[in-house]
Amino acid sequence: MATPRTLCKTLLASVLALSLAGCKWVVMSPSGDVAAQQADLILWSTYLMLIIIVPVILLTLLFAWRYRSSNKNATYKPDWDHSTKLELVIWAAPLAIIIALGALTWVSTHKLDPYRPLDRVDEGVPVPEGTQPLVVEVVAMDWKWLFFYPEQGIATVNELAAPVDRPIKFKITATTMMNSFYVPALAGMIYAMGGMETQLHAVINEEGSYEGFSANYSGEGFNKMRFEFLGQSEADFEQWVAQVKAQGNPLSRDVYKALEKPSIDDPVRYYSEVMPGLYDAILNRCVDPGQVCMKDLMKSHHAHHGEG
Repeated sequence: MATPRTLCKTLLASVLALSLAGCKWVVMSPSGDVAAQQADLILWSTYLMLIIIVPVILLTLLFAWRYRSSNKNATYKPDWDHSTKLELVIWAAPLAIIIALGALTWVSTHKLDPYRPLDRVDEGVPVPEGTQPLVVEVVAMDWKWLFFYPEQGIATVNELAAPVDRPIKFKITATTMMNSFYVPALAGMIYAMGGMETQLHAVINEEGSYEGFSANYSGEGFNKMRFEFLGQSEADFEQWVAQVKAQGNPLSRDVYKALEKPSIDDPVRYYSEVMPGLYDAILNRCVDPGQVCMKDLMKSHHAHHGEG
């Protein structure tokens, strides 16, 4: 039996073939379970609204034809002004749709909360017991993406990889301007902000290469602020990690400070090892020696007020 997403793609592709000839369907046909659930939410919301929209359009055309001036057989009631049955239909149907949309949105908003750890890796496939998510620390820079893999001890620029069917926990921050981390095939977009950490839990279900980019305008190099996301088998992912360690150089404080300078259309870079605590220092604005970290400043501030 065809799924709602398949039916929608078939219908829209035939109706909008000319106007959307160059459009990519990745948002409505993603390869990650979270993005797939978000696509289903869009479709079901559209279907619910069409329950009202389609009859209204059809009735508008019917009334225009039925009560045209040339139709002498149409009922003519110039003094008619009220129908209880019609009022009930006019108000009850949209109210029912609003209630249904509200319930659907409320449930989905909590179920698809980006901070909520995944309870499944695919439809009908729960997360295997004991499975730990792959942690990836994301830093949005001017104008490139820096990815830390704390478990593997590596880092990359403008290339991201993860095994299929394994939950991923993204921790996301930025160096300066606000950006938005977005891989359409994987999940929804999440803002990256300096001095703050946002999170995203997601999973990729099909091997392949997917595009990721910043979905929030952040200046001159915004359009080139893109990266490749690789969905791989567990063996290929381990091989990729080994490749990064073999080909990369250490990411020291000095190397990071040079990388931090604004640049456009940067190539992929590998770092075989990372200065301990570098992501935490970026998040807390204390990469340079002598700088007080924001978390320590906040602790001091709270302690001072607690004493007062």
